[in-house]
Amino acid sequence: MRILLVYPTYPDTFWSFKYALKFISKKACLPPLGLLTVAAMLPGEWEKRLVDMNVKKLKDKDLLWADYVLISAMSIQKVSCEDTIARCKEFGVRVIAGGPLFTSSPGEFPDVDHLVLNEAEITLPLFLKDLQAGTPQRIYSSDQWADITATPAPAWDLIDMKNYATMNVQYSRGCPFDCDFCNITVLYGRKPRTKDREQLLAELDGLYARGWKGGVFLVDDNFIGNKGKLKKDILPALTQWMDERRHPFSILTEVSINVSDDEELMRMMARAGFDSVFVGIESPHEESLVECSKFQNNNRDLAACVRKIQQFGMEVQAGFIVGFDNDPATIFDRLVAFIQETGIVTAMVGLLNAPAGTKLYHRLRAENRLLCEPTGDNTDFSINFIPKMSREALLSGYRRIVETIYAPRQYYARVREFLKNYRPVQVRVARLKCSHLKAALKSVYRLGIFGRERFQYWKLLFWSLFRRPRLLPLAITLSIYGYHFRKVFHRRPVCIE
Repeated sequence: MRILLVYPTYPDTFWSFKYALKFISKKACLPPLGLLTVAAMLPGEWEKRLVDMNVKKLKDKDLLWADYVLISAMSIQKVSCEDTIARCKEFGVRVIAGGPLFTSSPGEFPDVDHLVLNEAEITLPLFLKDLQAGTPQRIYSSDQWADITATPAPAWDLIDMKNYATMNVQYSRGCPFDCDFCNITVLYGRKPRTKDREQLLAELDGLYARGWKGGVFLVDDNFIGNKGKLKKDILPALTQWMDERRHPFSILTEVSINVSDDEELMRMMARAGFDSVFVGIESPHEESLVECSKFQNNNRDLAACVRKIQQFGMEVQAGFIVGFDNDPATIFDRLVAFIQETGIVTAMVGLLNAPAGTKLYHRLRAENRLLCEPTGDNTDFSINFIPKMSREALLSGYRRIVETIYAPRQYYARVREFLKNYRPVQVRVARLKCSHLKAALKSVYRLGIFGRERFQYWKLLFWSLFRRPRLLPLAITLSIYGYHFRKVFHRRPVCIE
């Protein structure tokens, strides 16, 4: 059997970092971890190839080679998915599809031959058994949660790591919280399921053995879902592993804001190599947090929590949302002020959307306010329901936010605010790479000489050089991020019909 695993194209979005990747000559941020893991579950005697369409084109000869094309995707890749499926049908190649997009909306893909939904650890073996018997069904689904201690390590040999800016591994699935706009609990449940210490270290060993040194994203829904296991088992073992190898990785993951309540946990995470965390803050407006069941964010000084995490050596990247029913007319200015005050450099502000299956989706459907399915990109000025605030006011206010926080003056001021407060743990051995030097020189050329932000760029670099010289490389990196964010939002039209 010849299996072609295909990962569809991401559009140009906030998280694509398309314009930033050009500075470091990389083609994509992350490899398709789900497909690589599924590839490891397929029979060893099968021939397997992987085409990440974000790295290279899917050619006709690839499709002609394959007995089956196996596609996995998220909702933001839907357009590319549909095009790819149509090409497969044109060539008469049978299609197997799974992953969040297909699990959430299986009825929207009539041309897929076999839908292997939910978690592959459960449904893929059922499909493979029927396929071997010559009786494959069209849909395989399950309401059970997989035991991820049996999940194999990804098949890293199917990709060229040089194409990617960061590698990724997974330690846990699920989140103990249940925010009404989030489909994580629909897809993966509220009880965090974790891998064993040996599994996690083996996956890191797999990256290290292939020569990877750089960023690693732990793609957990909420890394601190089981804090007890982290503190007693995982983080001590991870710290020892990193120490023995002179800290080859810098680690990013997703956490909830209550990480700031546990100083021991933050100290252990920073010591183990975590230097960035993504936090869903959503809103500084208490009533909006109550509305969306973001209870972990209620009744706390969110700005103080952010500063505390930064002071413990982890940069806070954060997500924010406007469009809640309880959002007042002042929410736009309040959100800008909060982001600037806290120095959250990577601040993704999006419009509220209701993914299928979420509590928000069901509530809005009962209120006859749903309009369509969400695009999966909540920074593209689309909203899939009728908001309480007038649509014109919401979209113009949202436009004002992103035009303000990514304008050079405000953006670079925020970088300086962050660098003043950031206290990284010095354990990682500095490794100057040729690619880093090239990126710095490109930033001088594009931002410092020809960029409209050149005054702010040089102001930041000289400030960092004299005030926080150790953080100068980070200052340059964040300058490049800002260039990407401005390019993304500059290309986004506003439609208020």
